[in-house]
Amino acid sequence: METKTNEIMLRVDSISTFYGKAQVLFDISLEVSRGEAVVLLGLNGAGKTTTLKSIMGIVPPASGNIVFNGRVIHDLSPHKTCALGLGYVPEDRRIFTKLTIMENLEVGRQPPRRGFEPWTPDRLIELFPNLGEKPHQFGGQLSGGEQQMLAIARTMMGNPELVILDEPSEGLAPVIVDQLAQTMRKLKAEGVSVIMAEQNLNFARFVCDRAYIVQQGRICHESTINELTPDVYEKYLLV
Repeated sequence: METKTNEIMLRVDSISTFYGKAQVLFDISLEVSRGEAVVLLGLNGAGKTTTLKSIMGIVPPASGNIVFNGRVIHDLSPHKTCALGLGYVPEDRRIFTKLTIMENLEVGRQPPRRGFEPWTPDRLIELFPNLGEKPHQFGGQLSGGEQQMLAIARTMMGNPELVILDEPSEGLAPVIVDQLAQTMRKLKAEGVSVIMAEQNLNFARFVCDRAYIVQQGRICHESTINELTPDVYEKYLLV
């Protein structure tokens, strides 16, 4: 896959992040260009989720800089980074189980952004046809795959320019993973940029343009997705 533009949308520059006194990230640097999908690969506990949470402002970095669309964001709260055009889909999805699919989507609604066609329930149901088959079903009655689709669709109702996804394929059946991968490619085709943490290399290869490998809170490898050779995989990603 080719990156659509060389314009840098997100730049993370030498961030270090702590949980209390324990340092988790050490001088993490990465970039996401406009129209690009980037994956953070790594074993459990490597620091992938903390990197995403630092970008979103959930766990602010103690040092370093994060710039999104030319705006410094590392000192902003999550709702302010969201308002600037970042969307976040957490690993645990956090849908509202006692609300219907349509009500969940309405919770995520934000004003449209200039230059972008706004995301509406109709557009998202076109993208996620499974949700359109049961629009009035409660979130708690959905399968894991349907809940993941709903979590992404609800995030898209905020009209983000860049979506952050934490382990989107985890725990899903292979047929649902394939469907989700196709959907992520469609989102990219619509101009949405993506950064995700993922352990499913096949999913990442299908969706993403570039990869960073995170190991013990540090970036230890950066390449295009096609340059992730078996040797690289064996060196960094096998237990």
